[in-house]
Amino acid sequence: MGGMDVGGGIAGKLWNKFRSESVFVNYTPFFVCLAAGNLSADSFHHYISQHVHLLNAFAHAYELAEECADDDEDKKAIRNLRKYVQAKLKSHDSLVREWGFELPEERSLTNATVKYTDFLSATASGRIEGERVPGKLATPFEKTKVAAYTLGAIAPCMRLFAFINKEIQALLDPNDSTHIYKKWIDHYCSENFEAYAFRIEELLDTLSISLTGEELDVIEKLYHQSMRLEVDFFSSQPIIQEAVVPLSRTLDPAVGAELSIFCDFDLTCTAFDSSAILAEIAIITRPKADPDGSETQLARMSSADLRSTWDALSAQYTEEFEQCVESITTTETAETFSYEGLCEALEQFAHFEKAANSRVVQSGVLKGLNQEDIKRAGQRLILQDGCKGFIQKIMKNENLTAAIHVLSYCWCGDLIRSALSSAGDVKALNVHSNELSCEDSTTTGEIIKKLESPMEKLQAFNNILNNRDKDGQHLTVYIGGSVGDLLCLLEADIGIVMGSSPTLRRLGEQFGISFVPLFSGLVAKQREVVEVGSSNWKRLSGTLYTVSSWDEIHAFILGSPS
Repeated sequence: MGGMDVGGGIAGKLWNKFRSESVFVNYTPFFVCLAAGNLSADSFHHYISQHVHLLNAFAHAYELAEECADDDEDKKAIRNLRKYVQAKLKSHDSLVREWGFELPEERSLTNATVKYTDFLSATASGRIEGERVPGKLATPFEKTKVAAYTLGAIAPCMRLFAFINKEIQALLDPNDSTHIYKKWIDHYCSENFEAYAFRIEELLDTLSISLTGEELDVIEKLYHQSMRLEVDFFSSQPIIQEAVVPLSRTLDPAVGAELSIFCDFDLTCTAFDSSAILAEIAIITRPKADPDGSETQLARMSSADLRSTWDALSAQYTEEFEQCVESITTTETAETFSYEGLCEALEQFAHFEKAANSRVVQSGVLKGLNQEDIKRAGQRLILQDGCKGFIQKIMKNENLTAAIHVLSYCWCGDLIRSALSSAGDVKALNVHSNELSCEDSTTTGEIIKKLESPMEKLQAFNNILNNRDKDGQHLTVYIGGSVGDLLCLLEADIGIVMGSSPTLRRLGEQFGISFVPLFSGLVAKQREVVEVGSSNWKRLSGTLYTVSSWDEIHAFILGSPS
């Protein structure tokens, strides 16, 4: 998701902190269908009818905030914000007609709209959960504080709206006059609306200057709560047409529909490579002399020697990996997707990975590790933001028949299982990786090799698919971010590349693979649903989807986190 400069005050800091949650609005059926230009008119009319209630709630909140402000300039600034909303309400009917739509019928408020409007009213009235604000707001400072809180509750809505519509506008052809929602999108991408959003943030910064750290924390909570209410508001918009999101809703368990999710571990689930972590355990917990006084060769190595050995192995791995990439990418770039050419190139990586693992075994670096130390290290392993939450939601979703498989080059399956144990029942997680050979709970230094190449990963992937029930609807999603994941990414119905590995992209493009941001890919797929009448995901098409976070994957597959 692209960035947006909103200044360095509290408004900008809060937007930067919670901006990632905008994906849960972007990936709603409402916005995906709207971006595709095929959102049903009835769905849009329903949204417009609910939006009017929000506009009235904003106007009322501004009115109360103006009463609370103790500075004439601040009062004037809030009054101008209220006038902007009131003018929009007065011109609302003509704007809707200008956008090319009939006026919607009056509709009752939905639960999500009620929660949002009640939140705005309560905040502007000083009724803030966990905050001691006297009912009569006796002192000028208490009133000013509530004015700041109110702006904190309103600011994320406007920034989010401007941000998402600019994301959508970037996907549209500026010369395409057939997109029925283009005028609406352009309206919220206008300089006028951007200036309105910025004025709210600027005033929030001004009103927050004299607040204490505890009071700024209250604003942060209100800002975040408002973001989540915005997510709920758009997630609750009724869609009467077929939509490609969330993916889980397209699978009907009543007819045996099943979702198989595969993912890599290192730098896909984790923030760090597990091989370095295992080496660090070996260095820190190096074995002492044997009780009978004898010493192994490894025991005689100091921590410094072990670190030096590991550093040499790492340096050699990096150097040879880069040489391997260079030898492949110096060949002529394929004009179209070449699966055969890619497979031939990846054979070089297979030889390289196996040779690197053999050197690690021969070095003895992984000898003498205690299994409990490995498990404890796994439990402390830092996972990518959103990874654990996504896995938990998948495992607890009673309306979805799904299986999760981890396919990894990692040397130790116990490390993976320990790292993901906090996400749920470990037995429900299917881990496919190498293992460290052990005797009496201590590693021997040998690796039980199961997955060392892209081809072996693909074979494991296909074996899993071949063993599942042949009846019913099956859909596979593979999530990975390294060269070793390429074949599985292409074989899955939906291949999602996590992160921005330049090597993976460079190698993929060498053989004609297209990398498409997931959101724009979903918008294109939504158009296909209407034009072709099917949202069938095709294998080996040479197209992979890219994301920058697990929140995007969560939003795509499961929808709103609430």
